[in-house]
Amino acid sequence: MSTDSVVKRHRVAVIGSGFGGLFACKHLKNADVDITLISKTSTHLFQPLLYQVATGILSVGEIAPATRMVLRKQKNVQVIMGDVHDIDLENNIVTSRLLNQDHQTPFDSLIVATGAQQSYFGNDHFATYAPGMKTIDDALELRARILGSFEEAELAPTQEMRDRFMTFVVVGAGPTGVELAGQIAELADRTLEGTFRNIDPRDARVILVEGADAVLKPMGPNLGGKAHRRLARMGVEIQLNAMVTDVDARGVTIKDADGTERRIESACKVWSAGVQASALGRQLAERSDGTEVDRAGRVIVEPDLTVKGHPNVFVVGDLMAVPGVPGQAQGAIQGGTYAAKAIKAGLEGETPEQRKPFKYFDKGSMATISRFSAVCQVGKLEFGGFIAWLAWLGLHLWYLVGFRSRFVTVFEWFVSFLGRHRGQMAATEQWVFARLALEAVNAGDVDARDAVRPFDGETSTGNGKSVANEPTTPSSDRRVG
Repeated sequence: MSTDSVVKRHRVAVIGSGFGGLFACKHLKNADVDITLISKTSTHLFQPLLYQVATGILSVGEIAPATRMVLRKQKNVQVIMGDVHDIDLENNIVTSRLLNQDHQTPFDSLIVATGAQQSYFGNDHFATYAPGMKTIDDALELRARILGSFEEAELAPTQEMRDRFMTFVVVGAGPTGVELAGQIAELADRTLEGTFRNIDPRDARVILVEGADAVLKPMGPNLGGKAHRRLARMGVEIQLNAMVTDVDARGVTIKDADGTERRIESACKVWSAGVQASALGRQLAERSDGTEVDRAGRVIVEPDLTVKGHPNVFVVGDLMAVPGVPGQAQGAIQGGTYAAKAIKAGLEGETPEQRKPFKYFDKGSMATISRFSAVCQVGKLEFGGFIAWLAWLGLHLWYLVGFRSRFVTVFEWFVSFLGRHRGQMAATEQWVFARLALEAVNAGDVDARDAVRPFDGETSTGNGKSVANEPTTPSSDRRVG
């Protein structure tokens, strides 16, 4: 038989190993296709539980299994690592890069599920001092900043410095912000109680800053009010109608509704105020026939989740803009599944014109506030408290990948929520400094050795004295703030 007579199988390229990409691959398991999954990370990240990694409840392994291990029994999938930087829609080729080497992946169908990243609304320099909560690196860095703040407060020579290290600011009162604020408060009040000699962790000040007029505003006044009251009882200070206008090593600048500006001195800040879609969305829009993106950079897709003029290119998950579909895991799962079914139907002879439009089924939304307390919304049904918390636990366990992940997670939750112990309290300086050093070196600003020197002019020592340091570039702040 000649080589020319061999019929090649339909090639599907999937970009991104999040919920959208992974579920698309799984639903193509028995299809007559060859799948190439391209991801710039080696794991499938269960992003809704990142805040529990940041606050010491869970380890990375429980929420981020290796993608290769998840898909190893699916023989029609090849997993490759690489950061996709070019999508050629005319020649159907995806170009990814790993270690400065490009790799080209041809496709017949393409599913783009690259998700979203933290948005600082044009103030990207805020990230140096207030990391987001979108990646494993973010969570580990934040854990080191939180625990490092308590360590520095223990050694602070003045009350002013101690107060700054004991003040934690969370920007954004959406689900992630609410969950983080609640867990930082519980960490200080329960887990760390009695572990220091010069400070009482229960004196920590946790501030939740929100530019809108309500906590969890998309969930409505009832559930938002429940979350607000529960956080207040935990000692979290909630500041509404407060816009963050500046962030630096020592704190944040706030503009209130009346236009006045004020400062909050804080060493440890976290940003959860907005998201920005992957840059690939804009590239797809520019290279297709009239496709547009919204303000967040999400692709305004056709009813079948494709881009204009290219019925073989699907955009799913946080990268797609579909009215009524929130940027949550369910939207990505249902979008990835829809795209996979459309590809399989096409192999059986269905034309793009015959496709039924994507229809999102809203299974509700929920957010945990603290141990034994959450809020849940399913259709018109709204409830909070312990029952909502149990529902939250069950749902998140259901979507965790792998039996071992579920088993270990249940054990860690049992230990953390019924007792005071948290099993993942390790933190190193490198978790804080590595990102800053890489950014500085990659930008060509400083030598790698200079990228981790302190620049704010002081650091505390074990003998209670303060030591002056020569300032360097602002991107090289050695302090946890």
